[in-house]
Amino acid sequence: MFLSRLFENPRAFAAWVFLVVFSVCCHEFMHALVALKMGDDTAARCGHLTLNPLKQMGVLSLVMLLFIGIAWGQVPVNRANFRSRFGMILTSLAGPLTNLGLWLIFIILCLITQLNLDNRFAAEMLACGAMLNFVLFVFNLLPIPGLDGFNILIELFPRLFRRDSEVIKGAFLLLVVLLFTCSEWIFTAAGNITLTVLQAMYRAAA
Repeated sequence: MFLSRLFENPRAFAAWVFLVVFSVCCHEFMHALVALKMGDDTAARCGHLTLNPLKQMGVLSLVMLLFIGIAWGQVPVNRANFRSRFGMILTSLAGPLTNLGLWLIFIILCLITQLNLDNRFAAEMLACGAMLNFVLFVFNLLPIPGLDGFNILIELFPRLFRRDSEVIKGAFLLLVVLLFTCSEWIFTAAGNITLTVLQAMYRAAA
């Protein structure tokens, strides 16, 4: 169980939980902000223009994070309020692109830490933050119901993804299979990409 890591390495456990909460809250905040800019104030009126994890994630998500390491967030949107047909697409893209930006920020901070500070733990946690956000970037763009990638596809191909479509049923099954079989591979790939970029930047800066 994920919670057992608290007793094995409390400092690393606390740092990882903080990174997940911070990254998810930033992701959801940007969804709410872009939705507001595009004409839908639903999330803003519901109090989602905040980094408060109780609002962006909720108690159940936070409890699940502590016990099994899985967390999520969600902001309400109303497609009818968008001023442009691209409103939903841009709102959906805002979250993953925020994680991509955080990936780059964490890489830069990790590089600065490696070059200027003798703090291995801080460097490792910053590298973990980069890896986590790359995972969130990729995972949320998958065309699976409940994820941002699926919302984008709905806007681009509305007839194909009817609510009663067999495509949706199959996509839900794909999500379950993905969670149980591919999560480790996604983290490994994200870690390898992050490490490669870090090493390249370190050689360029050294």
